[in-house]
Amino acid sequence: MTQTPEAITTKPDPVTQPTLGPLGWVRWAWRNLTSMRTALQLLLLLAVAALPGSIWPQRSINATRTADYIAAHPTMGPVLDKLGAFEVYATPWFSAIYLLLLVSLLGCVLPRTRIHLRHVRGRPPRVPAHLSRLAAYSSREVDADPAAAVADLRAALGRRYRVDVRDGHTLAAETGFAKESGNLLFHLALIGIIVGVAIGHVFGWKGDVIVPVGSSFSNTAINYDTISPGPRVDTAELPPFSLTVDRFDAVFEDRVRGDAQFGQPRDFTAYLRTVAEPGAAEKAQVLKVNHPIEMDGATIFLLGNGYAANVTVKDSRGEVVYKGATVFLPRDNNYTSSGAIKVPGAQPQELGFFGNLLPTAVITKDQGPISVFPDAREPAMALGLYEGELNPGGASGSVYTLNTKEMTVVDDANGKPLRIWITPGETVQLPDGRGSITFESVVRWAGLSIRHDPAKDLTLWSSLLALAGLLASLLVRRRRVFARVTPLAAGGSRVEMGALSKGDDPGLQEHLDRLAARIAP
Repeated sequence: MTQTPEAITTKPDPVTQPTLGPLGWVRWAWRNLTSMRTALQLLLLLAVAALPGSIWPQRSINATRTADYIAAHPTMGPVLDKLGAFEVYATPWFSAIYLLLLVSLLGCVLPRTRIHLRHVRGRPPRVPAHLSRLAAYSSREVDADPAAAVADLRAALGRRYRVDVRDGHTLAAETGFAKESGNLLFHLALIGIIVGVAIGHVFGWKGDVIVPVGSSFSNTAINYDTISPGPRVDTAELPPFSLTVDRFDAVFEDRVRGDAQFGQPRDFTAYLRTVAEPGAAEKAQVLKVNHPIEMDGATIFLLGNGYAANVTVKDSRGEVVYKGATVFLPRDNNYTSSGAIKVPGAQPQELGFFGNLLPTAVITKDQGPISVFPDAREPAMALGLYEGELNPGGASGSVYTLNTKEMTVVDDANGKPLRIWITPGETVQLPDGRGSITFESVVRWAGLSIRHDPAKDLTLWSSLLALAGLLASLLVRRRRVFARVTPLAAGGSRVEMGALSKGDDPGLQEHLDRLAARIAP
């Protein structure tokens, strides 16, 4: 019995799709992670992940500002805090990107380095059968025999080429290994920078402090205005050095009145006495901008400067309730400086002075009290006064501003807000028996940034090596030159030459022609 064609049904063989086992998936993930495309994507992702650190205040740098931001944004603040927006560089997700980038670069660069070293030690490849198909080609006839022509060509290539002569009539030469070496050096140095930054973040620390002239500073965490220790740093183990600011000299341009350069800074110099550890001898040192002082375990930089007011506040009985140098922060190029004098010991209510310290003071019709020159030539203070609770609820605040939430302004005898204009050596009586304030003198202060980075040498040398590797990879030409010399029946030889270059090389043909011209005719 025969079947009709309609009765015959053909079933194709099932197509089996290859499946990856656990080891296969691991290999697939590793290949993708260690590709250069993935490394570039992770580098871009790291830059994007670092953006929140420049948008929102960071708790490790300024905890007070961070707390104020969260309090001012009761809805978004706590959400951002849970996401780590206020401590970006210590979050698990930022660390994960950082580690993945490091692993990706290592997995990408190390195999390439091994292959490159094998090529450097190996012989150049054999001469291709068809030299005319190469990017550059040259052919000429010479009177010399093949051995002499090959010798001339070998001498023309010089020491920059690694030359391999085979069978006495073919020649292969390579140059420009420094291009790939520079490329690998750049990536290895980039790994060094990443490792150095990570070590500095984990085991390093930095702090900023303002020290008025005549005052001292001991290197303990509590004495810093702001301090940012690494996760593995014990602030109780900071180097036990101390310093005293004896003098601060500032030079400003004052010989070109009416010019844009008038009042511009020319030089800042701080004269310090440092003690490396308790009981050690004092050492006089000079600190300037871009000329830091090296201490054991720390480096001291001159970060800023300004003025502080030595003031004395007395109560109605003549008892001193506040005395010391109060720092004011400059807010323009003429050092018009703002600040606050907080008197927690005043009775019956705490007092808070606010206003400006003016190094060269004038009162203008449009701007009011301002400074017209950054040097302290005619100093004065313009102050107002509040009374009440300086720190409501026990919350800490900036020492340079007043929290007037639980305070009221003090009026003068006419019922208007009190305004105090006071110069050095002058005493002003406060209304309604609140005591007095005396402006003793003006002193300069030095803003110091003290840092410890255990990997700074690694980061510096890695940066220099990365620059050298980048220059080598951009400037060096990677070239291969091949030649075949064939004897002619009538005597002499025919020299065929071809050349290849890695990347765009518009001068390759010209280079090959110069080499051919050096063979004796």
